[in-house]
Amino acid sequence: MPNLLQSVQDFLTTTALDLTIKILAALAFWIVGRWMIGRVIALMQAAMNRNHVDSTLTKYVGSIVAIMLNVALALGILGYFGIQTTSFAALLAGAGMAIGAAWSGLLGNFAAGAFMLVLRPFKVGDFVVIGGVTGTVHELGLFGTTMITPDNVMTIVGNGRVFGDTIQNFSALPARRVERTAQIAGGVDVQEALARLRAAVTRIPNVLNSPAPEVNVLDINLVGPVISVRPYCNTDHYWQVYFDTNEAILRVCKEAGWPAPAPTQIAKLIQLAA
Repeated sequence: MPNLLQSVQDFLTTTALDLTIKILAALAFWIVGRWMIGRVIALMQAAMNRNHVDSTLTKYVGSIVAIMLNVALALGILGYFGIQTTSFAALLAGAGMAIGAAWSGLLGNFAAGAFMLVLRPFKVGDFVVIGGVTGTVHELGLFGTTMITPDNVMTIVGNGRVFGDTIQNFSALPARRVERTAQIAGGVDVQEALARLRAAVTRIPNVLNSPAPEVNVLDINLVGPVISVRPYCNTDHYWQVYFDTNEAILRVCKEAGWPAPAPTQIAKLIQLAA
């Protein structure tokens, strides 16, 4: 009986020691492998950047390669434990097909992301409206596009929704128009108002000379003329020019001494016969 207990104890000790060594080795392989994958991705992206490859394509390819290398690393570690990776790969492929059928929306997002790389409707850094969300493109992922909205919120839009909706790219062209209006009183000289506003807008920093600012009579109502003030600028300076245009309109009205616009009222007295 003592010999049997000693044999069991020796077996458990040997097995536990062997299993511990394998687990520690697997952890070491995983840590080193992950580090090597990170280095490979970094070197690959650095080489693409040196060759002036679009940053959107660089990040997209990096994501795909990272996933493939991580799967290969996991299969290698399983093979080290003696698990038949061929059958596991077949099982993984079958599970992938089942998951793909259930998650067809994700596959649609993946396919849309691939099409975006080909059609290139926008790139990283562009200010766009996609899927009803306005913001700056931060990253094009495998399944979604990451954006930073003007109020500094990170938002992810599914790539399928991007292609299923209207895309507006404000960075595609060198100039963007700022649209503001100025309501002036009916007694103000319109030609003087146009000249003053045009001169004030031209002096705003980052307003482009070509196309030149557009200052015209947009409409007429009971208060008086409505003047459209439309300077052009680069997308990066849009909000600065927008707010400076508002200040320029107020400053011109104050310096010119124009009366505050108010509706014209006509009072008519009707005397009733006694």
